[in-house]
Amino acid sequence: MESVQKSGKTVEEALRYALARLGVNREEVEVEVIQEPSKGLLGVIGRKEAIINVTKKIEKQILAVDEVKNILNKILLNMEIEAELKIEEVDNCINVDISGDDMALVIGRRGETLDSLQYLVSLAVNKDKEEYVRILLDAEEYRVKRKKTLQNLARRLAKKAKTKKSDIVLEPMNPYERRIIHSTLQNVFGINTISRGKDPYRKVVICYNNNPKK
Repeated sequence: MESVQKSGKTVEEALRYALARLGVNREEVEVEVIQEPSKGLLGVIGRKEAIINVTKKIEKQILAVDEVKNILNKILLNMEIEAELKIEEVDNCINVDISGDDMALVIGRRGETLDSLQYLVSLAVNKDKEEYVRILLDAEEYRVKRKKTLQNLARRLAKKAKTKKSDIVLEPMNPYERRIIHSTLQNVFGINTISRGKDPYRKVVICYNNNPKK
């Protein structure tokens, strides 16, 4: 970590010198006051300046990105899969898109392997960390395609529920996929959605409401 020690008549003055020297903003550094300023006797004898040590912060997100990359590369190596990782940081979320020739193995049945990889990487990266970093893994835009498929399925089955005036129970889904169904149908007139059962067998039920509130 890059750091400098500066002095000044006040801590604020010393800090300005240090920030200018490092070329950063206040939010990007940690400040340690080594010596408080003192006016001394009659403002002259024994006068002391403020002395501070200013250190650049190591960006937590940068460290997390490196961890994600290293952990995922090790897992893929053990799986004997050659892949490229495209990593993008959005707010406090690290999005990773995996591409290569063996993505079917990475994705697994209905994304189960991909979900497991995401869970393992998230668990490892967030171990002993105060601030949680969200990790989202995708492979060949599987999640984007799957989301569109589920949205279309939800709308089609909601229409069917209205036509037959009965509830429709979907197959078991993971929490991510259930949220897509709930979100897609949350504003559909005459339709409610609920989840029933326990994971990994928890299902979404599309409920026909014959007396919807207008």
